[in-house]
Amino acid sequence: MNEQFFLQTPQLVTVVNDNGRTSKQWQGQQTTVAETKVTYDLTAQGVAVKISSAVPVSFVRLRWEHHFDSRAQFLADEVERGYGTMGWQKLTPNRIMPWYFMENHGDTTTGYGVMTQPNAFCFWQADPAGITLIMDVRNGGSSVELGDRQLTLATVVSEKYAHVTSFVATQRFCHLMSPHPVLPKEPVYGSNNWYYAYGRSSAKEIVSDTAYLKGLTAGIANRPFMVIDDGWQVDHVIDGYNGGPWRAGNAAFPDMGALAQEIVDQDVKPGIWFRPLLDHREEIPDSWRNPLNGALDPTVPAVLDRVKGDVAQLCKWGYQLIKHDFTTFDLFGRWGFQMRPFVTTDGWHFFNRTLTNAEVVKQLYQAIYSTAAHYHTLILGCNTVGHLGAGLMQLARIGDDTSGKVWERTRQIGINSLAFRLPQDQAFFSIDADCVGITEQIDWHYNRQWAQLVAESGTVLFISAVPGILTADQRQELHESLVLAAQQTSHFTPQDWQLIDCPAEWVSGNQVRHYDWYEPAGIQFCNDTPRSIPFYSIAH
Repeated sequence: MNEQFFLQTPQLVTVVNDNGRTSKQWQGQQTTVAETKVTYDLTAQGVAVKISSAVPVSFVRLRWEHHFDSRAQFLADEVERGYGTMGWQKLTPNRIMPWYFMENHGDTTTGYGVMTQPNAFCFWQADPAGITLIMDVRNGGSSVELGDRQLTLATVVSEKYAHVTSFVATQRFCHLMSPHPVLPKEPVYGSNNWYYAYGRSSAKEIVSDTAYLKGLTAGIANRPFMVIDDGWQVDHVIDGYNGGPWRAGNAAFPDMGALAQEIVDQDVKPGIWFRPLLDHREEIPDSWRNPLNGALDPTVPAVLDRVKGDVAQLCKWGYQLIKHDFTTFDLFGRWGFQMRPFVTTDGWHFFNRTLTNAEVVKQLYQAIYSTAAHYHTLILGCNTVGHLGAGLMQLARIGDDTSGKVWERTRQIGINSLAFRLPQDQAFFSIDADCVGITEQIDWHYNRQWAQLVAESGTVLFISAVPGILTADQRQELHESLVLAAQQTSHFTPQDWQLIDCPAEWVSGNQVRHYDWYEPAGIQFCNDTPRSIPFYSIAH
């Protein structure tokens, strides 16, 4: 049973603008706080939070009085990709919960969130006295100049689910938040050369990889993709520079159009990677660059045109899938695990100061997506913000990198991301939990399980395999996973996801899978542990 309800008018609104930080009791449908007008409008989808402001504004915070059951557990999302830290927890007031959160006690699960494609970076907090929604409307690290615009920051939605599992409830809530995804017409799966090549590759090796993939997928009607990752571009430096320009390959990749055709000639679909906002050419004007880090600033119209031109070139070469990467980092200078919870540092702004950071991100995604759509080319977002990208990409990498070198990285990040973002699959986009790195450095015992789980979850499976290292039996096991991935009709879900952050018990109907994720020596670690669940620190 579903029960949609709306969070009532908030009790308190706080605005941070160029007049300072001001809080005010909510009054009526709209309240003006220090020259910023905040409106709370009931719509068919939820409650739209709108602002107009006579002065530049940075944050809007809404506060509701609310009581949570003391036995409740809470699930939060991440700002962009998952970094191995998602999971259910007890009520933790300082915890940052980006975009949406789920509350479960007994057989009742309730979702609180914002519809996808908001115009603010949004995150929630919950405590014994109530709920807080903070909307970051900055431009870069400075306040946004809205001028005469009234801007809808987000549409707040909430729904209660009874007599269904917490997983099903989360799945339904994701569909509620994202009613209009764009999805591939058929399941996407295949190979990506990154996790054994790590940038050391050539056109000749890609053709060989394609032949190997063709053999692994023999007899499968839905043909796989061979995605060429970083290393093909003209100025690439191994273990160094990985940016553009993107209109030509290097000496090891002399003809990118011909290479795409060679892949097609083997009955495999060609895909390609690029980093749209990094280009080190000296002739690019300084005015095109982000003052934070020198990456390209997509609020400059000429930069957005250049990105569209790069996408068009990749499509004209014949690539049927484009994986765009690094955009969140190049826009804001931080990885997701460094956002605590803010996406960037203070004191800088984009060329166009009238757009919020969320609008900047969506404008870039829209430019890439609409250009590729003209050529019927699929978009796979990596290092992207899923809540902003839903509806603007068919596929998304939902977690940080797995590995072809260290199993522990795949265990921590891959399985966690798959389990806790699986409810977003087919609601936001088709999710990609990242590759199975098949090398001599990782025991097949673990990679076999990882490939099987991804395939049986019904999500995108990419392998990254050194040709020739698997035995005949292992090749057959991998083939069976690829057969499932080509169909995506199996849908195993994590049974124990409220008990552990690396679920090992997965179910589909009466079928149960138990996985062995841990190496004999236990967890591998190093003395540098920068990744942790974000919390608000003490105010100063």
